[in-house]
Amino acid sequence: MQTGKTVVRFHIPILIIALALLIPSAIGMMSTRINYDMLTYLPGDMDTVTGQDILMEEFGKGAFSFVLAENMAPEDVAAMRQQMEQIQHVDTVLWYDSIMDLSVPMELLPQKIYDAFNSGNVTMLAVFLETSTSSDDTMDAIRQIRAVAGKQCFVSGMSAMVTDLKDLCEQEEPAYVGLAVLLACAAMMLFMDSWLIPFVFLLSIGMAILLNMGTNYFLGEISYLTKALSAVLQLAVTMDYSIFLWDSYKEQKQLTGDKNEAMAKAIDRTLAAVVGSSVTTIAGFIALCFMSFTLGRDLGAVMAKGVILGVIGCVTTLPSLILVLDKALERTRHRSLMPEAGHMAKGITGIFPAVLILTALILYPAYKGYRETNETVYYELTQTLPQDMDFAVANSRLQEEFGIGATHMVLVDSGIDPQRIREMIHEMEQTDGVRTVLGLESVTGPLIPQDILPQPVTGLLKNDRWELILINSEYKTASDEVNDQIVALNSIIKQYDPAGMLIGEAPCTRDMLEVTDTDFKVVNTISIIAIFLIIALVEKSVSLPFILVAVIELAIFINLGLPSYTGARLPFIAPVCISTIQLGATVDYAILMTTRYKRERHDGREKREAVNIALASSIPSIIVSAMGLFAATFGVALYSNIDMIRSLCSLMARGAIISMLCVILILPALFMLLDPVICATSVGFTDKKHRKNLKKTEVSI
Repeated sequence: MQTGKTVVRFHIPILIIALALLIPSAIGMMSTRINYDMLTYLPGDMDTVTGQDILMEEFGKGAFSFVLAENMAPEDVAAMRQQMEQIQHVDTVLWYDSIMDLSVPMELLPQKIYDAFNSGNVTMLAVFLETSTSSDDTMDAIRQIRAVAGKQCFVSGMSAMVTDLKDLCEQEEPAYVGLAVLLACAAMMLFMDSWLIPFVFLLSIGMAILLNMGTNYFLGEISYLTKALSAVLQLAVTMDYSIFLWDSYKEQKQLTGDKNEAMAKAIDRTLAAVVGSSVTTIAGFIALCFMSFTLGRDLGAVMAKGVILGVIGCVTTLPSLILVLDKALERTRHRSLMPEAGHMAKGITGIFPAVLILTALILYPAYKGYRETNETVYYELTQTLPQDMDFAVANSRLQEEFGIGATHMVLVDSGIDPQRIREMIHEMEQTDGVRTVLGLESVTGPLIPQDILPQPVTGLLKNDRWELILINSEYKTASDEVNDQIVALNSIIKQYDPAGMLIGEAPCTRDMLEVTDTDFKVVNTISIIAIFLIIALVEKSVSLPFILVAVIELAIFINLGLPSYTGARLPFIAPVCISTIQLGATVDYAILMTTRYKRERHDGREKREAVNIALASSIPSIIVSAMGLFAATFGVALYSNIDMIRSLCSLMARGAIISMLCVILILPALFMLLDPVICATSVGFTDKKHRKNLKKTEVSI
């Protein structure tokens, strides 16, 4: 009991240290860079990523956007182009006057080139920046380009999307935390026995969250998804530990009558229980770190760190706050709205055969829906944002006016004979869905020397090592058509240059599809194996890991299978993360009930009585914990306009309720059915001497 006594003895200094740490934590949080570009998390050895690096290193260009100017005189467009080129980090703005003087009519251009940049009363400028797609400098430049362009112009492209995403995130993120705190607090006030304790919990967890966000500074940067979800997830997942401590403290206080002694014992008991419980949650998040798509490593590392800090806060900061506020907590006690668990437990165990039959009936449709999850998944990042945002309107106009759904870039050896390049361009132009292919050879032709072109144009498209070719596609990013087109274009490129590369948003997105599909299987397998082994060690059983993991996996099947029946679409990252998060976060419910069931069987209780007691004692904690996770995520799901955040929170909220119902209904039924197997394959379930003594006592009575 040394840890508990130490915390109780130094609870005032602990609070002072915790409060002092909030200052550097806040500074660290504000200094941590946020990454809004999902494509940067692709493995660095892929051609698409390597090509982007070459484009930056060799050509000094990273970001790329089209600007559509509507109903503007050529002189005004030329003036606007010059203004844009003066913006910091804008490298080149290509338009007609980059090649020809305005005194020369545009109609003298080759028809293919003219049509590529003009449509009715709309003309198009190509803007190249010297910074990467999602850098802070690029986003600042996009805002300035929009300011110069004015209302009659539209700025499209990935950088424009990232800029709008950042602005929306910064607008919504305070509301995420506010909603999570408000609704979680409301749930706890209803289901717990004190009006004040939810606020104490939230203060303690809030300190741990701020410390977690502050220490992200040492990671260099985190994704916007991690920033948006980690606070909500940490609040929801570590709420259990606070509930364990409070319940243990109340129990010990009734036995001892002294708050300090009661808290010391409660800390030690909670620490033993919470460490075992948190290990499964941490294992679930660490499994995300094995994703090739390194967004998983980003989210997994931050959340695993958050759970560890949550455990530390639960046995240091929270006990200190409770001791300081003990009198106020006593004055604000009230009767909990939690229903009587004893009668509910007997009713559930009484109908266990019906529960098993129902489970058998839903198993196949749940698994079938889960297997078909990939059919409900989308990969186009632009779909995660409202379609009335500036970038979405610009992309829509680009599609309507010029038939451009995506733009690819080709990098090939600049030493290849120009005639061979023309042949390659001709083949690419014949590929389905390719609207235009623009390179030096397509601009000059075989009879016109490239030397007559202005240096900004030749420097943009060719250097000593590489030649850059632009391809405008009619197909949208992440569509099946564009993915087939990418395969065909890559085949053509490799014929002419085995080291050639096709890069751009659509090729990167296709790579992301392949990577995350593999990650889904790998991460799911790792999380199941890790949690299986932890349960086996904690419960000292061969059979229980199969049973507990099976129950939560069924809950995951139901949760992820529902979209295939409802027609809902999920962002690509949702299935990968949710299967692991739901397993790690809710398997605790099953472990809690199993531990009590094991204790009762060891003490000599018969099967039905042991299951009834385990279920009755676990129902309140499971309901409060599940409702806390539901409340913390449901409000964000309703509020957010970012579909990636909305979908993940919706799945977490629904998953908490489904897991709760599966554990409360199905797990006891499996205990009733498999009790002989469990006792035979587990250590600590039977104590024959204790059972014999119990039977003698019952006979004498």
